Order: sequence, then C-alpha cells, then structure tokens
Amino acid sequence: MDVHVRFEFRQVVDEICNLDWQSLTPDEMVAAAHAYYYFSIQFRENLLVARSLYPDDDKLLELEEGECDTENLSPWPGVAVSRERMDHDEFMRRALDLLPVEPEQAARFRAIGEAYLAKVRSRDPFARALSIASYEDGGLESVFKAILRFEAWDNGVLRAFRHFVIEHIRFDSDPDGGHGALCRHLPPDDRVLVFWEAFRDLFIACVPRLDARSA
Repeated sequence: MDVHVRFEFRQVVDEICNLDWQSLTPDEMVAAAHAYYYFSIQFRENLLVARSLYPDDDKLLELEEGECDTENLSPWPGVAVSRERMDHDEFMRRALDLLPVEPEQAARFRAIGEAYLAKVRSRDPFARALSIASYEDGGLESVFKAILRFEAWDNGVLRAFRHFVIEHIRFDSDPDGGHGALCRHLPPDDRVLVFWEAFRDLFIACVPRLDARSA
C-alpha cells in the first residue's frame, strides 16, 4: 500500500511562501534579494557536492550545466551581455551591484550571509545533495511564485531579481524536461529540513518585517 509521507521540510516551504511578501517596500525587497544571493551561493555549492558524490550521473551534469557557467540568464542590462556565461550566484552578485547599499547595511547582510553559509556548509554531504531535489522539484518554484506577489519592481536590482525569479520558474516547472526532473531520482526527506529552516531564517534576518505572516 502506498503511503503519502508529508515531510516536515514541506511545512517550512509553506512558511516561506506565507511570509508577507506583498507588503514589502522596495528597499525591503532589495534586502530579500541580498538574502537570496547567499542562498544562491549555497545552492551552487550543494549542487557541486551532489556532482562529486555522483560523478557519473548525467542528469546532475545536465543540471549543473543549467545552473553554472551558463548563458541562460543573459542578456540583462548592467548585469550580463548577450550570451555571457556565468554562475547564477554571479548574476545575483552583479545585480546587487546595480544599487549599492550603505556600508553598514552591506556589513550586516554580509555577516548574516556568512553565518548562514557556515551553517549549511557544516552539514552532511549526502544531505546537501538531497537538498538540491527539494529545491528544484517544486520547492523553489513555490517560493518564487510567492515572491512575485510583490509588485513594485521599480529599480535595477529588483528588475534583475524579478528576471531571475521568472526564468527559474520556467527552468523548474516542466515536469518532464525541467530542472526538477533532473534530480527527482534523489528524493529528499527530512534530512533537508535544516536547509529550509536556514533559508527561512536567512530571509527573516535580512528582512525582519517578513515575519509578519499572512493569514
């Protein structure tokens, strides 16, 4: 008999989706983009961990080619020229440079981000590999759709971040040929819970008002 298991990490995905994205100010969404930048570093690193554990896995290789040293986010004004190849976290780094924040704020984001990275880098490599499937096979798509409830994409950073989000929904959403399908053979369980909790806490640390949950 098939038994559907509702893993706890999926509840945390829902918590992130239910954060109060739609009422953020543009400055607060820029802060959320800074948080996402550190997540994107972690994503790339965990994908490379998965590739090192499964070096002959052609699907993970294809996923790496879609996330690292790729032109699939190019071009974008001020960030990437036509057909320029880069890791996706590099796209985010350049996007954030379009609107530099005050040094004190930058230092705050850096301290939060580095603490987040230290936490996730300390986890078991196999759990880090499993996290990729939890992100790509529906988790991040749900988060991105929640972020798009925000409407005031009215500066260069936010327009670039919106482009990033919309394109990643497109990358992930094809049930057969999307990025989720490339890692579905590594089904996640609650060993990935800590990654989702850290992601939620990263957003809230950078944007404290996000913790006012929507109904």
